Amino acid sequence: MIVETLKSYSPEVATRIRELLIELSRSGKDKGEIPQEWFEDVINSPYHDLLVAKDDSDRILGFACLSVTMGPGIRKNAYLEDFVVDSTMRGQGTGSALWDGMQNWAKEKGCKNLEFTCGNGREIAQQFYKNHGASVYDTNFFRKEI
Repeated sequence: MIVETLKSYSPEVATRIRELLIELSRSGKDKGEIPQEWFEDVINSPYHDLLVAKDDSDRILGFACLSVTMGPGIRKNAYLEDFVVDSTMRGQGTGSALWDGMQNWAKEKGCKNLEFTCGNGREIAQQFYKNHGASVYDTNFFRKEI
């Protein structure tokens, strides 16, 4: 298995990422195609990346979507938006390989923390994070639709 930064768009990659997002969704709902423009924006941005874990046949087994967040008080932190491993590959090291890849990515970008949210009811994911050295940071997560 290899973990690498996605460097180019293809319809096959978009389909595979969409399939994995459906697995990540609590409802199992398909939110539709991911526009090519989104992939190109991420690929071309110095502050965002999509890390993919692939097997020997180049099949994507999981992915993590990362961004650099910046502020005068925090300077730079890495933010993990989506992280999912194919359900048939869980428990086989794919998640740990992506986790290591995320930490390396954050260090290369000069970030001091990797931050993310993990919702209630995701006990297995929460245990994975704790087992990999993450701790709960007391905060509230807000969202305002624009």
